[in-house]
Amino acid sequence: MKILRCFLVLAALISFAVAADIDVSGKWSGSFNATGPNGEIKETTAVMLLKQSGADITGTVGPSDDAQFAIQKGKIEGDKITLEADHEGHTIRFDLVLADNRISGDVSMSVEGQTAKAKIDVTRAK
Repeated sequence: MKILRCFLVLAALISFAVAADIDVSGKWSGSFNATGPNGEIKETTAVMLLKQSGADITGTVGPSDDAQFAIQKGKIEGDKITLEADHEGHTIRFDLVLADNRISGDVSMSVEGQTAKAKIDVTRAK
């Protein structure tokens, strides 16, 4: 039992150290592909302006530099990123993964009982 506790503490410290080395601060841009209620996919762009402090992420997300929405909640744990942004009183939820200098994953928003879904795939802008 003592060995198991030591292992768990060590694993937690290692994951914290790895997360501390990752910094997603900066501008990210790429694609945003939304699936409509009829299954039609609308392709557009995505821009994320992120600021990381420890495990917390703040900043904005949106379709362009000029159209951005504030991140209300943002966290990074290992390679997993979760964000929540407000768009006209509706919460947009991002469930993302950081891999190979890309952030990609699923986006969802519920409006009047219907859920809109999208895929996002962005890379660090130069």
